[in-house]
Amino acid sequence: MANQLTDRLARFVKAMRGEARLTEANIQEALREVRLALIEADVALPVVKAFIERVKQAALGAEVATSLTPGQAFVGVVHRELARLMSPADGQNAAINLAAQPPAVILMAGLQGSGKTTTTGKLARKLKLEQKKKVLLVPCDVHRPAAAEQLRTLAQAVGVDCYIPEPAEAGNAVAIARGAVAWAKPRYYDVVIVDTAGRLAIDEAMMQEARAIAEAVRPVETLFVVDAMLGQDAVATARAFHERLDLTGIVLTKLDGDARGGAALSVREVTGVPIKLAGVSEKLDGLEDFRAEQMAGRILGMGDIVALVESTAKAVDVEKARALAEKVKRGKTFTLEDFREQIVQMKSMGGLDSLLEKLPHEIQQAAARSGGVDPKQINRMEGIICSMTPEERRKPDLIKASRKRRIAAGAGVPVQEVNRLLNQFEQTQTMMKKFSQGGMGKLMRGLGGLSGMRGLSGRFPGLK
Repeated sequence: MANQLTDRLARFVKAMRGEARLTEANIQEALREVRLALIEADVALPVVKAFIERVKQAALGAEVATSLTPGQAFVGVVHRELARLMSPADGQNAAINLAAQPPAVILMAGLQGSGKTTTTGKLARKLKLEQKKKVLLVPCDVHRPAAAEQLRTLAQAVGVDCYIPEPAEAGNAVAIARGAVAWAKPRYYDVVIVDTAGRLAIDEAMMQEARAIAEAVRPVETLFVVDAMLGQDAVATARAFHERLDLTGIVLTKLDGDARGGAALSVREVTGVPIKLAGVSEKLDGLEDFRAEQMAGRILGMGDIVALVESTAKAVDVEKARALAEKVKRGKTFTLEDFREQIVQMKSMGGLDSLLEKLPHEIQQAAARSGGVDPKQINRMEGIICSMTPEERRKPDLIKASRKRRIAAGAGVPVQEVNRLLNQFEQTQTMMKKFSQGGMGKLMRGLGGLSGMRGLSGRFPGLK
């Protein structure tokens, strides 16, 4: 959806050049394009109609700043209304609510295949690391084979405990949930997350079981986990769950996949329940607080700079980064070991693909035109450097023909790959020298020489 809507609005902005202001006549085509993009993204039709009407009223009443063209002003209106559509209503809490006598119980509900169990593990990790909570996972899916084993494996991976049902509780989801909460209290757990059963479709038995569990443990949060790729089906499913379970929040999963994005725009509007979390990758750290402003920006191709900064802050070793910056400023040589360290830190942030997803659409397009990003090449580069001796990493000038052959054999690559890495390293070293001599402007202009980044500095005047 992002690409479709971005491209359509870009055409509108271009067509509006020369217009003095926004009028009902000149925004009709833009409204039509937005309507088509939303429908193609599987946004529920009632939501589309209401949204288009709000955009129309806001656009016609908008004051156009002197620094903006009418087309740019219209895009701003669409952005604000998208954010408003996905934002919590007044008085609703967008954060996970743990204000309860410990342990605070969180009930996870959703269809089978929505990513509910995996999201349960991700949420446990998030609460443990970010809020220092002692978390217990509870396997209440007694119908799906190996569901309990999957949850125990996730608990081990994220470093939290998983409740083991008593023999008398086996096969009884309500008894397991009740027993887990009673077991957690004297052991001073802060949070108990209950993973309930899912089905391939909504059925009465599933709803009754989930409701019985909720009545037994009285959760402070009941989160509905929904696959963002479901489109309009997500709306019907969310409504059915909300009628039975009194949902307090929604978790959108698989936003990193080929999702058309309709669920993000529809579910909040139809159910009245705030979207609290978003699953943005398959990794266990791929669960983020949902931010309507940033999601609207991503839909419009403006990128999500907040998420980029946060992911960088989590992954980057601040002390190492500061030491490297000081080293470069003092004019000391940037070594292959420093180069390898930058590759490792970039990989810890999810790689270049993950970073590009959070940048504005225009930069993504420019990167794609210049050859895109090959994650395998990044891994090869790291492997080649790891095949070098510590002395070779400190003094690359030592690497002649015989050493190149040894390094290539150790990394399992042709000698040409070693030569390519050394060339890229020299380019990076040159950039670092420019940075130490003349600041960020020279450094950004130097990006034009790097493979995969050519043309960016010329395309974006702000980098000059």
